[in-house]
Amino acid sequence: MRLARLLLGAAVAMAVSLAGCTATDEPARLSGEITVATGNQGGVYAEYGAGYADVIGRVPGASGRVLHTGGSVDNLRLVEGGEAQAAFSLADSASDAVAGRPPFSGRAPLVALAALYDNYVQLVVRADSPVRSVKELRGMRVSVGSEGSGTTLIAERILKIAGLSPDGDVTAQRLDVRESTRALAEKRIDAFFWSGGLPTAAITDLRKSTEIRLVDLGEVVAALTRSYGELYTQTTVPAVVYGVQSAVTTVSVPNFLVVRRDMPEAQAYWLTRLLFEGQPRLIRAHPEARRLDRRTAIATHPLDLHPGAARWYGESHP
Repeated sequence: MRLARLLLGAAVAMAVSLAGCTATDEPARLSGEITVATGNQGGVYAEYGAGYADVIGRVPGASGRVLHTGGSVDNLRLVEGGEAQAAFSLADSASDAVAGRPPFSGRAPLVALAALYDNYVQLVVRADSPVRSVKELRGMRVSVGSEGSGTTLIAERILKIAGLSPDGDVTAQRLDVRESTRALAEKRIDAFFWSGGLPTAAITDLRKSTEIRLVDLGEVVAALTRSYGELYTQTTVPAVVYGVQSAVTTVSVPNFLVVRRDMPEAQAYWLTRLLFEGQPRLIRAHPEARRLDRRTAIATHPLDLHPGAARWYGESHP
C-alpha cells in the first residue's frame, strides 16, 4: 500500500511538471507572518518546528512564529480555524480530520505539503517495572499523552486492542511528554505513552536521572492495523536510541506538514520549497529532518497534496 501511495504521489508531481510549470513562472516570494503549530516542548515537533520557523524568518519580508500545542489534534483544528498557517500532524489524526471522524465534528479542508518522517509509539516504564506487555498495565497509573494530541489517540486505541478501558482498567492521566517524564521519575505514574520521532529529547533527558525501559508492543500491532488501517506499520526502536537493554517492536505512523486547502498556491509553493532548501538548518534543529526526501515526501495519502506543493515537486524532480 505504501508503494501504491508513492506511485500515486509521483504521478501527481509528474502531471504538474508536464503541465508546463517551470522556474520561469516562479510565484511571488513568501511574505508576512507564518504561524507553525508544533507540539509539546521536549518533543520532536517543537524542535523541528522551531527550525522550520527560523528558515521561514530568513526570507526578507516574512517571519515564522512557533506555536506550542498539545499535538496533532490541536494542530489540525488550529489550521482549520486559520489560527496557524502550517502544522505538524500524525497521519492517523489527519485522516480522521478530513473524514470528519471523532474527535472532529466535520470534514476539515486540509491538505499536505509533505510527508516528513515517521513517529514511533514508545511505551516507557522504569527499568525495575514489572510491566512487560500492554495487558500488564491493568490497574496502573498511565499517561496517555496531552489533551489534543495524536499520542492520546493512538494510546487509547492500543489500550482497547489489549482489552483495557482507558477510563477504567487504567488510571489515565493526560500529561505532555515533559510532564510524563517528570512524573515517571518521581514515581507518580507507572508508565507513559509517547508518539514521536527518534530520539525524543525529553526521554533522552529522563535517561540521565532514571533507568528506563521500553515495553514491546508486538502483541498489538497486527490487531491495530486490522482495526484502524494501513497507516500503522510494525517497526523497531533500536536499543542504541536511548541506550536501553534491547530493541523493541512497536508501531510507526507517518508525519505530515499540513495546511488549509484554500491556502494561496504561491504561499504553499514557497513553504514547500523552503522546507527542502532549509533542510541543513532543520537537521541541526533535529536529526529526524535527515529523513526529508522529495521522492517520499509526496506520499501523503489519505491527504491530497496542495497544488502549490505539487508544483514545486514537479519543477524540482531530478
